[in-house]
Amino acid sequence: MATITFLGHAGLAVQARAFLLLADPWLAPTGAFLGSWHQYPRNDHLDVSGLLEADWVAVSHEHLDHFDPWVIERLSERTRILIPRYPGPAFRDRMRRAAGSRQVIELEPWEQFPLDNRGSWITAIPELSPMCHDAAFLIVADGRAVLNCNDARLTAAQARRAKHLAGGRLELMAVQTSGASWHPICYEYPPDEMARVSMEKRVSKLRAVQRLVRQTGPELAVPFAGPPCFLDDEVAPLNWVLDRRDGAFCDPEASVEWLREHLPAQRWDHFKPGDVLDLDTGEIARDPVSAEFSYDDAFRPGYLARYAADRAPLIEQAVAELPEPGPGLADRFAAHMRHLGGLNEYFLRRIAMTVRFDITGPHGGVWDVRFAPEGVTVDDASPDVRPHYRITTAGRWVDGVLDGRIAWEDLFISFRLSLYRDPDVYNDHLVGLLKHANAPALRAVEEYETGRDESERIVVECDGRSYDIPRYCPHAGEDLSVGAVVSDGRLHCLAHNFVFDLATGECVNARSTNLTSRPLP
Repeated sequence: MATITFLGHAGLAVQARAFLLLADPWLAPTGAFLGSWHQYPRNDHLDVSGLLEADWVAVSHEHLDHFDPWVIERLSERTRILIPRYPGPAFRDRMRRAAGSRQVIELEPWEQFPLDNRGSWITAIPELSPMCHDAAFLIVADGRAVLNCNDARLTAAQARRAKHLAGGRLELMAVQTSGASWHPICYEYPPDEMARVSMEKRVSKLRAVQRLVRQTGPELAVPFAGPPCFLDDEVAPLNWVLDRRDGAFCDPEASVEWLREHLPAQRWDHFKPGDVLDLDTGEIARDPVSAEFSYDDAFRPGYLARYAADRAPLIEQAVAELPEPGPGLADRFAAHMRHLGGLNEYFLRRIAMTVRFDITGPHGGVWDVRFAPEGVTVDDASPDVRPHYRITTAGRWVDGVLDGRIAWEDLFISFRLSLYRDPDVYNDHLVGLLKHANAPALRAVEEYETGRDESERIVVECDGRSYDIPRYCPHAGEDLSVGAVVSDGRLHCLAHNFVFDLATGECVNARSTNLTSRPLP
């Protein structure tokens, strides 16, 4: 008999006859991302000591609400750790540092790795584009199948292939619906624009999940993997994103309400930390502590105030681990940026702009970083330069990046920064260069984006006209025959919310390769 215990956020505990496997357990009392993110609802009432005796721990990617060093460092020495194999070494190296002497095993994509001698296994399913180092896990335990999507935005074809590998039946499919990213909440938008963009992203995320689940047909579909809450004074004002009507993030309960309305034939449910699902019978045992929690807006202020008071010493400790920088920050920053500029010329061509970094606090400054095919230059900001992006953050966080204690993406996801872009167009390659920051990962993206076969095309209808378009999105390969919405002369790819003008093929909200759409007579 296999059971699933929900650990909060994206964490699952799979109990089979012969093993206990944890998937993406986030249990650290210090939260994650520089003390900014905290589990919502809190999960510190769980039996952590029992969980740390797991036989296996599977971690999907290096985001710190999934890869929790606090957990990894406390595991039993016999616990084996499973991670997907990605093109770059960053995640593997970070995991090995945290794991110490524990065995770390990299899973090849779609490899069926045995978990016992009774036929149980796990496989990793990475996103198609290597720009995104995210992966789902398909776990078959005692003959019952769980497709644990984590943060990975699978295509319909990938999800259907997973179901086929599991024997044509998925007892459980867990899908992220919160979309907790730094856009738009860290951007300097006027209130009306912030509300509009937030709602667009929220609905786009739910539509993508609706279509993926409809194509897959699991026995039970579950929204999970967020959202977090924010307890430190610097980021606590961002808790507006949790508002159930107007917030940018969508909690599991609100997600279920929307998804049941739009896909009523599908069985949906939501879970809180400690809830247990029997995969044989479908019966659910609710955790009595978590049952007292409510996502309702009226419940939240008091809950967060108590939670913040409890966590205050731990947050202070997390922030203190990255002290204010000493002299020489400007020179080290410039050297770091020039190093990034030498990693991959293709990325520099795709960025091709100036980014202004406004670094506050001791030894900070305002620096213009120009990305060009011939390399990167760093200068003091000039009033004669109009940057495309402006990134404002504290020197203590940048110092942590330069020292290798945190990654650029850790800083971005911490929300301890603000951003502005003019024009308001997303540049995936700028973010990709900063977050990967190593040549093998960047080379894999270049090879993927320049080597795709775009010969397969489909026809879509919009406003009485027909358009010939490639079947797969030029950004990250989403199958547009099932993963797109067409309206008002535009195609909206639901995987990453890229929007293309059907008449010209141009991407209107991000820098992307042209869709190469062709109006038909």
